[in-house]
Formats: sequence, C-alpha cells, structure tokens
Amino acid sequence: MTSKFLYFALKFVLVAISIMTFSTYAQNSTSTWKMQIGLGINHFMDSDQNQGYEFKGSNFPSINLGLQYMFKRNFGAKLDFGYNRASSASHSPEFKVNYSRVNAQGVYDFSKFVGVLPERLRAVAHAGPGLTFSNPLGQFRENKYTFLNILAGLELHYGISSALSVYGDVSYIMGLSGADKYNPEMDGFSFNGNILTVGVGISVSLSGCMYCK
Repeated sequence: MTSKFLYFALKFVLVAISIMTFSTYAQNSTSTWKMQIGLGINHFMDSDQNQGYEFKGSNFPSINLGLQYMFKRNFGAKLDFGYNRASSASHSPEFKVNYSRVNAQGVYDFSKFVGVLPERLRAVAHAGPGLTFSNPLGQFRENKYTFLNILAGLELHYGISSALSVYGDVSYIMGLSGADKYNPEMDGFSFNGNILTVGVGISVSLSGCMYCK
C-alpha cells in the first residue's frame, strides 16, 4: 500500500507541476487553480460490527492531496485524494487498516459573512461525495471493502504571499453503507464507518491571485 501511495503521490505532483507551468503563462489575474497538500491525524469511529476491535483515540497519518478550481472568487470545486492509517488500542486485538478515499467537492469561501476576519485570513467550507477503499492489513487483509462516502469540512487559510497560504482543516467523512455490508459475512476486523480528520497544510496558487485561499 505504501509503495502504491508514493507512486500515486509522485504522479499527482508531476501533473500538478505541469498544470502550474501552463497556468503561469495562461493566467495572471485570478486565483483559478490551486494545489493543496495536507498532513494530520485522524479519529476512527468504532462501529457495532467491530465489537471487541477498538481503535486508538488518534492515529497518524492523514494525508490529503487536492486540486482546486475556482469558478468565481468565492465558489469553486476540487478533486482530492486522502490516505489515512489507523491501528488498534492497547487493550484490543491487534489490527491495522488503510483508509483511502477520492472525493469531488464544492468549495465556498464565506469570509465575507464573518466581518471580524483580517484580509489575509479566509474561512472556507467544502463538502461532497466520494468513494472509500477500506483495506485491513495482516491477518484481516481479505476483509476489504469499497463504499460511498460524504465529506464535509472547514478550512481556515492565512495568506503568506500572493501565491501561498497555510491552512488548518477539520473534516468529517461519513460512510454510506448499510449494516449488512458483507454478504457473505467476514470473520474478524473490518471497517466501513466514519472518521474525523484534523490537519494542517499548504495551498499553492497555480495562477495569479491576491491571496491564495
């Protein structure tokens, strides 16, 4: 999984650099294209189907890679990839799981509704559907599951320069699968629940902007 993720991340960065090179010449007045890279921690929600298998309270890492396009100054869309790793609590049977997702999201900058924010600080909401790939490791590696999700989150951006901002993000990812997810039943640990992620990252403008947000 690690090697596949590194390959995907490298491919994503190369594509983003290509877009950045094009956008530098094509646009110089608005922040149309943005690339986001984030790193943080996650909290997996235990489900009734995993009785006896309990997660640690916080897990590392959560990694996000995103490409965003703004249709207007305050409204846009983005496609992003997330990778999360979680493991068992000390009093639980040992397990680990890789949770990967791809989401298409709407993005809305609602800073104008928060009058106390300084000019360089922006508040951005994002939400949208996606696809989750749950891959337990070790003895439970056969208990893989793919299911839909819905993600909603809030970002707070601070503009460092005309092309770069740093941001914090809190996101909740809800799994859209029923209690009877497995047919036939699978033994041992599996996961199709919800997770909460908290992280920090950088947002790089791939075209000109006043403040990258």
